[in-house]
Amino acid sequence: MKTIKSVTAIALALTFAASPLAGLAAEKKEQKAKPYPLDTCLVSDEKLGEMGKPFVFVHEGQEIKLCCKSCKKGFDKDPAKYLKKIKDAEAAKKK
Repeated sequence: MKTIKSVTAIALALTFAASPLAGLAAEKKEQKAKPYPLDTCLVSDEKLGEMGKPFVFVHEGQEIKLCCKSCKKGFDKDPAKYLKKIKDAEAAKKK
């Protein structure tokens, strides 16, 4: 009987100790990425949607949309080059 009470007490203590950590993980997931500002693939410059559903992922807090998954290889070779295209597009929209 004492063993059951001890196990129950430990399980409850662990549950209460872990719940704040679960909340922190949920907050990080809720942070939204900056929206993708272009209508074209970042790598190939083809219009999004012409080859089917765009391949979407997040890189350093920025949403990236590519015309297909194979363009990801090109993006991965030089992400800074492609992120600059996004920054330039955002600057042009502000003007």
